[in-house]
Amino acid sequence: MKKNVRCSIFILIFSLSLINISCNKENKANNTVEEPIVIPKGDVQIAVYYFPNWGPVYSSEWSVLKSAKPRFDGHQQPKVPMWGYENENDPIVMAKKIDTASKYGVDAFIFDWYYYDEEASLYEDPALGQWDGSKYLYQALENGFLKADNNSKLKFALMWCNHDVGTRAKGAVKLETFEKLMDYVIEKYFNHPSYWKINGCPYFSIYQMNTLLETCENDFTLLVEVINKFREKVKAAGFPDLHLNGVLWGLRGELINENLEQLNINSATSYVWIHHNALPDFPTTEYEKAAETYFKTLKFGGGANGLEKPISNMSTPYHINVTMGWDSSPRTRNAPDWMTRKDYPFGPVIINNTPYFFKKYLAKAKGLTMEKPEDERIITINSWNEWGEGSYLEPDNTTGYGYLEAIKEVFGD
Repeated sequence: MKKNVRCSIFILIFSLSLINISCNKENKANNTVEEPIVIPKGDVQIAVYYFPNWGPVYSSEWSVLKSAKPRFDGHQQPKVPMWGYENENDPIVMAKKIDTASKYGVDAFIFDWYYYDEEASLYEDPALGQWDGSKYLYQALENGFLKADNNSKLKFALMWCNHDVGTRAKGAVKLETFEKLMDYVIEKYFNHPSYWKINGCPYFSIYQMNTLLETCENDFTLLVEVINKFREKVKAAGFPDLHLNGVLWGLRGELINENLEQLNINSATSYVWIHHNALPDFPTTEYEKAAETYFKTLKFGGGANGLEKPISNMSTPYHINVTMGWDSSPRTRNAPDWMTRKDYPFGPVIINNTPYFFKKYLAKAKGLTMEKPEDERIITINSWNEWGEGSYLEPDNTTGYGYLEAIKEVFGD
């Protein structure tokens, strides 16, 4: 009898210990307790950046990712995608991404979209198939997403990445190239039933507005005229207007401090946290530290590249960004001087960006966003698949679907 009692007591104690573990899970990586996360109620649109350079291994960044090596003890490289090294240009492959994104609470992909002066394509190896006239890295969108038979499940939009591509393509395109761009995006994308619209207006984001100013010969008046012309073309196509978004990274100096309202930009956002706050610790910075710095900057300012002042000072709505992580070491191609260089793609790596902490800051972003008017309740996320920069939602062999589960838990029905 006493033996049975002792056995029962042991079982009870063991059961209570399991309950305690489940209620307060310990993050062994940084020895912190995972407290319950309070999820604010309400609906928010989730737009996730999509980087389109994951086609055939030989001609895409998959080859770089596969060859990545750890640069310090405990460094998690190479990152290994659970789905394998799939060709995103295949509509069947893209259909899986669409199904998954939709299932886990993503509302839209914002494709990183590239359009240059046409002569830039003359310097590229045709066998790589990355160029078509002015378009660069266009296949994931045009051959993958637009040909996927389920693309009605997910909205898509464009962020024009008008930055230089090495020495062969300049982000400051000719004015006539930008006019071609206007006509192309209206006809090819804006009219698609799955194109993301805000109050009926097609969402179009510009990564570097300051570079578009260079296109306009640094004439601010001409820049305003060019943007207004874009709007008139959009209206002539039957839309109420253009929803023009500016990424703060490219709204620096006078563009953000004095002329944002004159440009009539409808909203601003960020692509990634490190654009505003450099990672302070090398070789690694804690995710929670990077996140807290960003959210403090939103409230008080003190950051860089458009977040010098609090977002409450902006004359246009700002969509909060949540960044999943940062590790651009694969793009250094295992350079031996990784520890001594800080220029991109060298520099610190974010660590302990677990699904738990990602969820924590998704919830924080949601709480702040729910204070805004309904049509401004948008959060951008970096990113669906920036594997080469260590910021991705796609499942990997370490955390599985953990980051997607976090989105679903915070924003799902």
